[in-house]
Amino acid sequence: MALKAKRLSRVFLYILMGFIFVGLLGFGATSFTGGRQDVASVGDQGVDASTYVRTIQQELRAQQAQQGRAVTFAEAQQLGLDRQVLAQLIVNASLDWASDEASISVGDEEVAKQLAAISAFQGADGSFDRDAYRFALRNIGMSERDFEEDLRKEASRSIVQGAIVSGNEMSNTYAETLVAYAQEKRDFTWAVLTEADMTTGVPVPTDEELQAYYEENIAQFTRPETKVITYAWVTPDMIVDSVEVDEETLRASYEERRDEFNMPERRLVERLVFSSEAEALAAASAITNGETTFDELVAERGLDLSDVDLGIVTVEDLGAAGDMVFAVASGAVAGPAGSDLGPALFRVNAELAAQETPFEDAIPMLRDELVLDRARRVIEGQAEEYDNELAAGATLEELAETTDLELGTIEWAGDSEDGISGYPAFREIANAASQDDYPEIAALGDGGVFAMRIDEIQPKAPYPFENVRDRVQFGWEREATTNALESEAEAYVARLNAGESFADLGLTATSETGYLRSTSLDALPAGSVLQVFDLEDGQAALMRGVSRVAILQLDGVTSADLTTEDAQAMIDGLTNQASGSLAEDLYRAFIVNIQTRAGVTENPTALRQINAQIQ
Repeated sequence: MALKAKRLSRVFLYILMGFIFVGLLGFGATSFTGGRQDVASVGDQGVDASTYVRTIQQELRAQQAQQGRAVTFAEAQQLGLDRQVLAQLIVNASLDWASDEASISVGDEEVAKQLAAISAFQGADGSFDRDAYRFALRNIGMSERDFEEDLRKEASRSIVQGAIVSGNEMSNTYAETLVAYAQEKRDFTWAVLTEADMTTGVPVPTDEELQAYYEENIAQFTRPETKVITYAWVTPDMIVDSVEVDEETLRASYEERRDEFNMPERRLVERLVFSSEAEALAAASAITNGETTFDELVAERGLDLSDVDLGIVTVEDLGAAGDMVFAVASGAVAGPAGSDLGPALFRVNAELAAQETPFEDAIPMLRDELVLDRARRVIEGQAEEYDNELAAGATLEELAETTDLELGTIEWAGDSEDGISGYPAFREIANAASQDDYPEIAALGDGGVFAMRIDEIQPKAPYPFENVRDRVQFGWEREATTNALESEAEAYVARLNAGESFADLGLTATSETGYLRSTSLDALPAGSVLQVFDLEDGQAALMRGVSRVAILQLDGVTSADLTTEDAQAMIDGLTNQASGSLAEDLYRAFIVNIQTRAGVTENPTALRQINAQIQ
């Protein structure tokens, strides 16, 4: 009987092994640890399936740690993680190919040194532990030979990478030129002419002039593509009047939140803990005698005030120190007194009186909150019914007649935030919707829901002249005003360049000093400061704005001082940045060159099979 049972056990074992073998074959390879299968290659250097899967799993764990939740492979694929991993592994294979071509390799001594430096392979005494090494590799499904070969390749790659990216330092001339340009300064004087400074008024435009302005500036009078939308919506605010809350519910809510409505006396307190009672007493005496302050004691300990802040506390929160702290006025220091961390000094920063709100006074706030909450629940409960009726063929108009939904229309061009278009959910769906879409219930974000229908899409087109005549005339008059001011400013500029001053011209002027190219001045038209940098010393020019014109005159030029600490920091930063960019460009070009010479191939069939198994 025992022999028969033993034979049955062996038969079962063989069957189980057979299932496992078939399952591994179905994985798309002879398993990731069996016969090698490459998912890509660069020349004769392959990217094997096991490395690809292992790297994908490492990236998934990193994503999960970053987001604090489980991340599926399908989600990662949507972010392009699988392609990023494959691209990096192809780069590694490219470097391996280059290492072989240059006969670059590291010996066993270097590999052993790197193994000994990996903390996961070290024993309790910090030295290399072969049992820990084998155990760690077994957990990730790698053999010692494969892992050591990976280390050898990684070391060779580092040598090749280092040869490409190291030593690429840009000359300081590049950074100094940029800093000298950016740190130049200008002193200038300016005055602004507005409509009040005009010597003649703007004439009344003729129809022909308005028509010409309309045609020359047609983009200003062109309607963007517009969707005519019919929508039905309901929000909690729309139905609050129909929601009732009885006194029993109000009272139950009040009892649940009694602590919010009835709060004891509180204090804003900071606590500085000392290692001994004697040290705390000495600190308290020094504060009393005016020898130091609480802030100075905190700073001496290398702490910030945020480190000693207890926030708002009650007398019970402070335990044995409660009565002493609550007995002093705001701004005073109490103690020493005991705390859970040792003897401490306490500073009171504010006193908050007790607050008592009886049920009757809390009713309005309770009712408002409960009514809105119930309204949200009502809408939530009805949303599925709305959706079912739409799916059954009901129109938005019919739904609005029989439910709480209210009907509305809007011409949507993506530039409105009034009414329903103030909701991001509506704007997102309206932008993506087409006339072929059927209305569906969607959430608004505040407990409300809506559905929409695109009735018409009006293409981009100019508004008829008659419809925008007032806008056209306003624009024409504004331009005519600016043109007239510009003519007057040109005469002033000519006189300034001839040697007269702003005072000679009767203009109220303002002088500015030490302006950089990056500095703006709101009182002037945009670009005015930059224009000053194009002027010669003493030269005047004008800057056209909207219904105003600025007159500018350069008073002085201050070259950049490259010897200052700030300038040197900027030069060093720009030089390092440029050197890094150069190294990155050379490295990228090197990889492209390798892949062009060696050739890159991918195995899409293997990738699909492996990706399907990872999912």
